[in-house]
Amino acid sequence: MHEKSYNSRSALILFLFLLLPLSIYICRLFYLQIIKSDYFEHLADRQHNIYYKITPNRGAIYDRKMKKLAVSFDVSSCYANPRKIVEKERVAKKLAAFFNLDEGLLLKRLEKDKAFVWIKRHISEEETRGIKDLKINGVDLIKESKRFYPNQILASHILGFVGIDNEGLAGLELYYNDYLRGVPGLSIISKDAKGRIIYTKEYQITHALNSYDLVLTIDRFIQYIAERELEKVYRKYRAKSASIIIMNPRTGEILALANRPTFNPNNFSDYDNSHRRNRAVCDIFEPGSVFKIILATAALEEGVISLDDEVYCEEGSYKVYNHTLHDYKPFKELTFKEIIKYSSNIGVVKVAQRLDENVFYNYIRKFGFGKETGIDLPGEEDGLVKQPSKWSKISIAAIPIGQEIAVTSIEMLSAMSAIANDGILVKPHHVKYIINHHNERIKEFKTEPVRRVCSKQTAEKLK
Repeated sequence: MHEKSYNSRSALILFLFLLLPLSIYICRLFYLQIIKSDYFEHLADRQHNIYYKITPNRGAIYDRKMKKLAVSFDVSSCYANPRKIVEKERVAKKLAAFFNLDEGLLLKRLEKDKAFVWIKRHISEEETRGIKDLKINGVDLIKESKRFYPNQILASHILGFVGIDNEGLAGLELYYNDYLRGVPGLSIISKDAKGRIIYTKEYQITHALNSYDLVLTIDRFIQYIAERELEKVYRKYRAKSASIIIMNPRTGEILALANRPTFNPNNFSDYDNSHRRNRAVCDIFEPGSVFKIILATAALEEGVISLDDEVYCEEGSYKVYNHTLHDYKPFKELTFKEIIKYSSNIGVVKVAQRLDENVFYNYIRKFGFGKETGIDLPGEEDGLVKQPSKWSKISIAAIPIGQEIAVTSIEMLSAMSAIANDGILVKPHHVKYIINHHNERIKEFKTEPVRRVCSKQTAEKLK
């Protein structure tokens, strides 16, 4: 009896002795598998998965005849996984020498507790081959999209340029960025314990959505001629700057636009802001005698003069308060048609004095001066137009001949085009339509009349 009881106690002790570590193991397993599962899953994810953004190819830009003005293509970019790199100083030194980069800056990147840092983006084919030959553990390549402008400086101020992340920074690239860039996707580069890439479809998280293409109103051939002629006068007169715009006055379609100085959008960072500035829409200036057309319109439309009415032009000298006006040569009697033909300052001012100041101001505003035209380019200025209440005693002698007022080139062109278009002002624009990758039009830009600035009869007389 005693022996049986002893055996039972021994068995119980042995059972408890075995049960204790087993219970500990079970608890530990429960802790690791259940309670800490998210932590270890995250840890494994950090060790084996590298998340990166999939940038869709940026939409192309074509001229009106479907000639390419801006395209995108795939290039390699170099990145590193600092967690996989042991000898960070040695790797930083090697990469800095290979890419001609700052070693200290590279080392700071490699010392970060991250699975992905950029080394150099948009590298050449030669650099791509070189990195592959170096075979540095933790350093690899991925494909990215890069913008290219095949015509170099041609239409650079229209097109603009993009940054390293394919985001529009200027010109149409910026204005229509939402259409051109598409929607980025998200993917994972998965690697095994030896750092080898594992290709599997399940690691594509979200797909990149295609972008759209722009078809412009620009004609590449007309653009080339415009820039060639602009370059001639820019050099001939050693000008600080020059602009040219060609527009269809009836539709508002811009056929060409250019500035000097200019730049190459393929390497835009090599140029300072004065070269990249789109002066045709950003710079304001006193228009001078071309503004006489606005006074002529108001005078004819209001009936204060006709084309054959004569005005005495004071033989070249005319005083308005404390200011004396001069013509480039003395004139006596001139018809209003001749006043415009010979650009007589005195004749124009004497006609302007027949007009009420508020009436003349309203015509200036109707032609669009002092307000943005709404052209589809970023950074447009709206010019400077003073209200009659702020005019001085000599303003009526200055504004009709294009002084004491500031305009942009696109404002002046739009105003002249209204005369050519039988008195109707239209909104200027660069894009005919936007298409998808199936060549289907998703948006079309038609002629957009703004307002009538004068009667057809007055416009005919002016033409």
